[in-house]
Amino acid sequence: MTPGAGQPGRIGLTDDMRDQILSAPEAILGDPEVMRALIAANDRAMGENIVDLRGVAMRRLEGRLDKLEDTHRSVIAAAYENLAGTNIVHRAVLQLLEPETFPAFLASLATTVATTLRVESLALVLESPEGHAAPPLAAPVRVAPPGFVDAYLTASRGGPVRPVVLRQTVADTALVHGDMAPDIRSEAAMRLDLGPRRLPGMLVLGSEDPHQFRPAQGTDLLAFLAASFERVMRRWLS
Repeated sequence: MTPGAGQPGRIGLTDDMRDQILSAPEAILGDPEVMRALIAANDRAMGENIVDLRGVAMRRLEGRLDKLEDTHRSVIAAAYENLAGTNIVHRAVLQLLEPETFPAFLASLATTVATTLRVESLALVLESPEGHAAPPLAAPVRVAPPGFVDAYLTASRGGPVRPVVLRQTVADTALVHGDMAPDIRSEAAMRLDLGPRRLPGMLVLGSEDPHQFRPAQGTDLLAFLAASFERVMRRWLS
C-alpha cells in the first residue's frame, strides 16, 4: 500500500511528499497555480450550497494583485522610456551647441541631430516676407510666407496656437518634409520665437512610424528642445 493512502485528507500523498511540504510550506504559498488548485479542490469538497467567503476574498485579492503588478510594470516601463527620451534630447541639444559656423550647424541638423532624435525628417521652417520667392537656403531650411507657421500648427483651423503639436501628419506636408513627405506618418512641430522684430519659425520632426508622435504624449522634453533651439538660432541670427 502506498504510504499514507487511505487516511483522510492524505489520499495519494506519500510520506516524502508530506515531509517536503511541511519543511517548505512557503513554496506552495508562493506558487499561484498550486494555490488556485488547492482553493478549487476546497470548493469542490465543500459542495455547491456553501459559500466560502475566504475563497471569494482570496480570488478578489488575487485579481487586485495582478492589476497592481500590471500597473507596476507599466510605471517602470514609462520611467525607462522617459529616461531614454531625456538622454536623447540632452544629447541632441549638446550637438546643437557644437558647430562653429552656421553652415556646419545646418548640416548637423539634417544628419547628426536627426539621427540622434531617431527621425527620418528634420525641417527648420523660416517665414520670410518674400515667401516662396525668397532665395532657397541649404537643407534642412524651408522658407515659407508669413503666417505659414501658425496655419501649419493649427492645420489651418484657426484657434489658439500650441507651442508643441504632436500628430499624424496633415494632408499637405511637401513644403515641410520635402521628398520624404509621402513616407512621414507622424510629426512633432515646435513653434520658434526667434526674437523681437523677427517672424516666427518652426522646427518639425517627422517619423515613418505613425505612433512615434501621438497627441496623448507629454511635450515637456520637446518644449525644452525647442527652447534650446530658439536660443541657438538667436545667436546665429544676431
